[in-house]
Amino acid sequence: MPSTHPLFLMMALNPQASSLTRRLEALHDKLLETVPSVDRIACALYDANEDLLKTFINSTRAGKAIAGYEYKLSASQALSALAASGEFRVLDNIEQALQSDTGHTTWLREQGYRSSFTVPIFDGGSLTGFVFFDSMRATAFTAQVQRDLVLYTNLISMAIANELSAVRSVLDATRVARELTEVRDFETGSHLERMARYSRVVAQAVAPGRGLNDEFIESVYLFSSLHDIGKMGIPDSVLLKPGKLDAAERAIMETHVDIGVRIIERIVGAATLRHLPDSLILRNIIHCHHEYLDGSGYPRHLKGDDIPLEARIVTVADIFDALTAARPYKRVWTPTQALDELDRMAEAGQLDRDCVAVVHSHLDQLLAIHNRYQDEKPDAATGM
Repeated sequence: MPSTHPLFLMMALNPQASSLTRRLEALHDKLLETVPSVDRIACALYDANEDLLKTFINSTRAGKAIAGYEYKLSASQALSALAASGEFRVLDNIEQALQSDTGHTTWLREQGYRSSFTVPIFDGGSLTGFVFFDSMRATAFTAQVQRDLVLYTNLISMAIANELSAVRSVLDATRVARELTEVRDFETGSHLERMARYSRVVAQAVAPGRGLNDEFIESVYLFSSLHDIGKMGIPDSVLLKPGKLDAAERAIMETHVDIGVRIIERIVGAATLRHLPDSLILRNIIHCHHEYLDGSGYPRHLKGDDIPLEARIVTVADIFDALTAARPYKRVWTPTQALDELDRMAEAGQLDRDCVAVVHSHLDQLLAIHNRYQDEKPDAATGM
């Protein structure tokens, strides 16, 4: 049976092969048996809210992978046309065809790629992103190769769609609970959108130094908004108390972490959480986002490396938003004041210094998110 047979390809994309990146690498292995000129396969996801293409997963056998890169789709006439038409694009000579100086084009030239094949991918009629095939050879993508790669693209698209669908199922299953929390707790709402985008900025900056890829970044982005899902299990008398909590009330509030983990385990399944990397990231975010590196956090008083990076990222994002957002029971801190507090906590050994440093270096980006995703003001007539 040839290695391009659909059965072989589906085996290569088996979810048991762990992460999407690993599955793409396995698929690339199969592809190289019949099309050895394909030196790179990469997928970029599309964020419609921001009109943003984001690097996601790749399998790169020649050249250096591009990571943490994003680009406005509307800024690329060629890719916008592909997204609108659903057609693919062949570049037989990249050097001659691409004259722009975008980061991606410059990177393509630096790696020595000479030809490419680009296919938009869709899910339910909406653009999911693009799959890029690159070769060190000019005119590598003949008509026959293009036909083969369309099959591979369909399988890659299915794998991504299935993965994102699983994530959406988790998010949808918790949406009602989250909406209940939003009604009862003023701190949610747009806070969740800001949290996700703050977390992505921090993850994008620190992931490369920790040997983590864009798939990790996207998982942090997708799951960070569920960090406080357990608050739905906290009584109103505690959750909505306008003043400071006493010791007994604080103990009740702190149980929202374990409640959140139980909710997710019921939805996803405890076994799935243990075996799927992206689901483990979700569990870690919920269970560890109130842990501090010096052991002074809760609920397990973890220290140092026992606290996963994804939780450290969300902790910093959460504190920054809590300080700079308007709340009925506290004043709004200025960005400078918030940075001073993050610095103080980092100096005390509570927060990850690298994550706090990103807030400093990417403050303009965080403030743009803060300004775009503001909490809705209550209606003067209804109070809602």
